[in-house]
Formats: sequence, C-alpha cells, structure tokens
Amino acid sequence: MEIHDQSAVIDFLGKAENYGFSGPVKVIETHISIVFLIDGRAFKLKRAVKLPYADFSTYDLRLHYCRREVELNGRATPDLYLGIRRITREADGHLVFDGDGEPVDVLVEMTRFAQHDLFDRMAQEGRLTTAIMEETAGLVAGFHATAPVIHAGSGSANLAGVLDINEAGFATSHVFPPGDVKRLAGAFREAWRGHAPLMDRREQDGRVRLCHGDLHLRNLFMSPAGPRMFDCIDFNDQIATVDVLYDLAFLLMDLWHRGFPDFANIVMNRYLDRTGDDEGHALLPFFMAVRAAVRAHVTGTQIEEAGDADGCLTKNARGYFGFADELLRTRTPRLVAIGGLSGSGKSTLADALAPRLGAAPGARLLESDRLRKAMFGVAAHERLPLDAYRPEVSQKVYEGLATHAAEILAGNGAVVVDAVFDRAEDRRLIQSVASQAGIPFTGIWLDADAAILMARIAARPQGQSDATPDILERQLSKDIGDIGWTRLDATTPTDELVQKLLFLAGEA
Repeated sequence: MEIHDQSAVIDFLGKAENYGFSGPVKVIETHISIVFLIDGRAFKLKRAVKLPYADFSTYDLRLHYCRREVELNGRATPDLYLGIRRITREADGHLVFDGDGEPVDVLVEMTRFAQHDLFDRMAQEGRLTTAIMEETAGLVAGFHATAPVIHAGSGSANLAGVLDINEAGFATSHVFPPGDVKRLAGAFREAWRGHAPLMDRREQDGRVRLCHGDLHLRNLFMSPAGPRMFDCIDFNDQIATVDVLYDLAFLLMDLWHRGFPDFANIVMNRYLDRTGDDEGHALLPFFMAVRAAVRAHVTGTQIEEAGDADGCLTKNARGYFGFADELLRTRTPRLVAIGGLSGSGKSTLADALAPRLGAAPGARLLESDRLRKAMFGVAAHERLPLDAYRPEVSQKVYEGLATHAAEILAGNGAVVVDAVFDRAEDRRLIQSVASQAGIPFTGIWLDADAAILMARIAARPQGQSDATPDILERQLSKDIGDIGWTRLDATTPTDELVQKLLFLAGEA
C-alpha cells in the first residue's frame, strides 16, 4: 500500500511505552530518514519520499530498502544491524510492532552506540589517534577486498557521471560565482581526460565495486571492538558502485578539510600498504576534489532550499569549492630519501614530512621495514627472524622500494623513502629512480652519536622496526662510504627538520 502521511507512525515511534523500553526517545532527522533512539536500540524509519536518487514512496519499496540496508551494511558491521521491524495496524486501529494486522510501515533495528563515539565528534574533541586511523585503513581495505566487482561501464564514464551531477548542482545554486563555476568545471574535465585511461584500466581490473559510497567521518564510529563503518548507500547501487579509491577519497577529503592532514596521509599510506594499489595514488587528488565538489554543491542546494540565516552554510560551501579547486592544481613530482642508522629518527621524520609533500593526501611513504615484513607475510609490529635480513633479502627490499617509487613518480606523485641506506649501491639505486624520471631528488642522511642511537633503541617500544643494540653495533662497524647526501643533525627537533627538508625539496 502507498503511504503519503507518516505522522501517525512518527507519533507512535516517539512514545517510549510502544517499544517496551524505558527512558526518553531521542529523535535524529535527515532528509530521507528519521532515527529514534531509546535504551540500547536505534530504529530507523525511511521517509515516504520520492527523490531523483531514492524512492521510498510505498510500503513495499521501504520494505525492500530496509532489507537492503541490513544486507549491505551487514557486510562491514553485522553486529550493529539487527534486522527489520514491521509496524502493523491491528483490528482496533492501534499501531504495534510486528503484529498480525495490516502492515503500514517498516524500520531497521540497530544496536545503539553513543554519539560521542562517532568519528566526526572524536575529531572535534581531539580523540582520534594514529593507531585508530591505521586500524581504520585496514578496515576499509578489508571491506573493499570483498566488495562485489561490478562491470557496468568504463571507469572514466563512472566518474563522468559524477561530474555531470556536480555541474548540474552548481547551476542551480547562487552561492558560487558563475565564472568560478565555469573555470572549475573546465579544470575537472581536463583532469578527467588526463586520468581517463587509468580509470578505464582500473575498471577492467576489477577496481570498480559496490562500495560503501558515503565513507566520511560521521559514518564511522569507535566500537568496543575497534573502528566500524555504517550507513552505506543502500538505496541506489549506481551511486555506491565506484572505484575503491574514490570510495576511500571521501574519508581522505573529510580528514584533510577538517584540518587533519597527518591522519589523511596515514590512512592513505596504510591502505596502499595493505592493497598494493600504488598505481592508483595518482588519482587520489582528483578523486578528493570530486568529493569536495559534491559537498560544495549539495551544501549550495541546501542553502537554496532552506536559506542560511547566519552564513555558516555559505562559508562551508565556498570552503569545499575552494578546496576542490586547490586539489586540481598540478604539483611537481618529488622523491625524498631519508637514510640513517637505526635510532636516528628516520621514521619519525618521514611520518611528519609525508603529509606536507606533494598534493593532498600527501606523499606516498615507502618504508623498508614494512616492505620487508610484507615480503615475509608478517604484520608490521611482529619481529622477523634474522634470516630476513640476509644481504640478498635486503637487496630485494631496496629494489622493491625503487620499483614502487618509480610507479608513484610516473603518476606525478611525491614519494618519501625511509630506509637505512648504509650501502652506496642502495643510495645510487634510489637516486637513479629520480634521474630516470627526470624529477628532483633530495637525499638526507641523519647523523647522531652512537651513544644517542643506542639509548633511543633501548628506550623505544617494539614497533615496525626490529632494530636491536646488536644490529646497531653491526651498522656502526660498517664502512658506509661517502654519503653524498645532505647531512642533518638527528637531534634537531622534528618540526625544524621538516622545514629544512621542505626547503631542500623546493616545497617551503
């Protein structure tokens, strides 16, 4: 049956006694749904609306999409989505849950979590951490690995459709100057043409999948078991069928725009470490720009429909617009190699530098320790056996670093390579990558006294590096030859080292 007025259902759901629970009912409304929170449960009602991208106008459609919501979100968070609940009208005219009478509406029942556990709230309150973002990257990578592959057109056509929607959205808004809109649209089309071959190749390789579709900070939360995603696009498979990196790009864009470039860079690097999708690094600034433009025109449309009394929405819309414009600007590819003996602080410096080098989401960070452990199928924080450090293995590690760096540079990206580089042939190899690509190279060697290096190794907790005092002793006994790179004092504060490096790399 068709329902045009849900007021009786909404009134029913607003009363605690109808659930058999105690306590107040909290209501959260969006343009397509209403969520009722009570006790340890959340009940999500789809509005009886028919929009260009979502049709919930009949009971049967709402039933179908409620089932779809549970099915699709259950891929990532099965413990959150408990199932569906019907609302029926009994013979006496009263509404009840799952009765024997006529069905009038349907809801999704979920386990309730605290609003302060949403990632956008955690970001505002400074509670996101590097460890949380690394775990989130693994969560998304694992989700994408099992998402269904969809072949329904070329990869470039998939993104061209989003550009069409953006242009139509901007055309209906008075927030953005027409000249700026025209210029941005031209920049998008030019970037799209440049990336089209890669996007098409990725679609052919199965990188276009039925993804989450709406992966921003407000659709992630911290559960007792770790980060979880929810509220995927369940009402329109076409919107959610995208390149996996376009799916990831929403999260990267949201983090960067909110002022967390370090976290965006961490998520990107840990995701690529997990997936090996280095070729796709070239697309991320473009994909992030598209996501920012979507946010800009959607906010602009909201202003047209409901106004903006305090000007906050206009500021946000123009901020996203400007961010999209910034992301589309071409940046010079660069290669920075950071070497030094164990304990010199290479990884700390590389982590701090990567978000500040190249276009957002920053430089691809290639680390010898991570690559070596990946070769042996060992997690980053597990220790490798000594056999993994044989010279022939180390040679393969450095060759792998060079290969990955060349792939990123071929897509005009920036690369930071973090390794000991205590052999002249390894330093020559990484420098030759930049030479062959015809791009600037910056080689840095971090110097520190042996006593300082030894104290640092002894004090630090077990991490991705397996360095021990014995390993450092062997490094100190080597003749590392003429370094030929810029030597910096490893005891200098990290912020100062980053500024020096940015100046040397031409990015200051």
